[in-house]
Amino acid sequence: MPQRYKNLQRDGDLFSDPKQSVKHLYLCKNFKFKVLSRGNKPLPFYEKVEIIDIGSEGKAIAKVDGIVVFTTHVIPGDIVDLQVIKKREKYQEAKVVKIQTNSPDRIPAFCEHFEVCGGCKWQYLPYDKQLFYKQKQVYDQLKRIGKVTLPEFIPIKGSANSTFYRNKLEFTFSNRRWLTIDEVRSGDQFDDMNVLGFHVQGMFDKVLNVNKCWLQPNPSNAIRNSVKDYAIENNLEFYDLRNKAGFLRNLIIRSTSTGELMVIVNFFSEDVEKREALLNFVADKFPEINSLLYVINGKGNDTITDQNIHVFKGRDYIIEEMEGLRFIIGPKSFYQTNSLQAYELYKIARDFAALSGNEVVYDLYTGTGTIACFVASKASKVIGIEYVPEAITDAKVNAENNGIANTSFFAGDMKDILTKDFIAENGHPDVIITDPPRAGMHEDVISAILFAAPERIVYVSCNPATQARDISLLSNHYEVTKVQPVDMFPHTHHVENVVLLEKIPDNEIKVN
Repeated sequence: MPQRYKNLQRDGDLFSDPKQSVKHLYLCKNFKFKVLSRGNKPLPFYEKVEIIDIGSEGKAIAKVDGIVVFTTHVIPGDIVDLQVIKKREKYQEAKVVKIQTNSPDRIPAFCEHFEVCGGCKWQYLPYDKQLFYKQKQVYDQLKRIGKVTLPEFIPIKGSANSTFYRNKLEFTFSNRRWLTIDEVRSGDQFDDMNVLGFHVQGMFDKVLNVNKCWLQPNPSNAIRNSVKDYAIENNLEFYDLRNKAGFLRNLIIRSTSTGELMVIVNFFSEDVEKREALLNFVADKFPEINSLLYVINGKGNDTITDQNIHVFKGRDYIIEEMEGLRFIIGPKSFYQTNSLQAYELYKIARDFAALSGNEVVYDLYTGTGTIACFVASKASKVIGIEYVPEAITDAKVNAENNGIANTSFFAGDMKDILTKDFIAENGHPDVIITDPPRAGMHEDVISAILFAAPERIVYVSCNPATQARDISLLSNHYEVTKVQPVDMFPHTHHVENVVLLEKIPDNEIKVN
């Protein structure tokens, strides 16, 4: 046990598992305890400190004697007691021990699993305040990391639905249920350790039992609870995350705004009789499921992108619609997880592209071709590029099903495909729309974009920090002319952002 976890006390009593106590501190508002540093010196304990701001990654900020202190689970205006758990030269990290005075902005959380489940951390912050801090986060990161001149921001686009907005959730089967504080304090042994829910934040082998999740509309909750109850009643073996053994591993539920449903059951090992019995139960109880799939995944991690996925009942895809366009979504396809807000995001990207009907558009990280198909009617030609081959297959089908003849799609690593020869063969892009993953764009991709020299770049990002880094690399040749944050994930610190970059005339190009 590391020394810094020792001497965690409440009323003079030491918990039997100090490390577990650390992970429960945020639930226990009346703790006073001492934490020792690696050098065996007590780390600071601060009383009645005001939270003054929210920074990147949703961390709350306080200042004590000029030192920035980061913490979580509180909002500006809260007055709190803080126990420092990490001390650095320019900042400290702390756990909230007690909230002395609630912020006037604080509202009650609506979910029973709040603060234990790792999601929806901003439930106590009114939605208008969430939008304020998200827009501030985008501005701060573009200024601090990108170091570019910014235009006046277009106000952040809030989500029409702040609950039941997700179209995809993944749940984990585990034989190591997360125990509540009361269960831990009781000292009892519990036999009902099988669970189907979400990983507890920071603990790979502990899973929280979820009674009701407010993220995905029904019948998501009903499907999950029914599958869990069936598995327990029929003595099916839940996965052991530590020992990598068991039968049931994951449950994925996907839905669309049109009401279609996909359910994927991920088994760690094969047992034909038990597997078919479970899948028949699901099919009979939920006949509205359009796509019931399964996978046998015995490898080390639970990702299914490299696995064979089998159809048990229905199709191997579901259908989403947008402006009369129909998009098929397979089990491995990426699609924005907030369907209604994705439509708003794509409209902004299309508006920023300012297409007249004559432009060649490159859609980088095209996924299932949703943006490519969405803008195709206003372009001369659209070239879509994506890493996942199955997504490109879906993109081609989407274009064909919608009668779109001016799109071409290519599968492969972006930095390997987007070469000078590729651009020479497929046409010089007038506009590039790019929607990369959180890691942003590879430097080779940025170099290829600079070589292609489109008049406009529409950069859609789920991570303003990496977006700011990439914009900085483009800033000698492009200036930011529009910025539009979009909230895709209410009650979280995550924010999507759309930036329009326009080419600087050759005679005005900056030289470092």
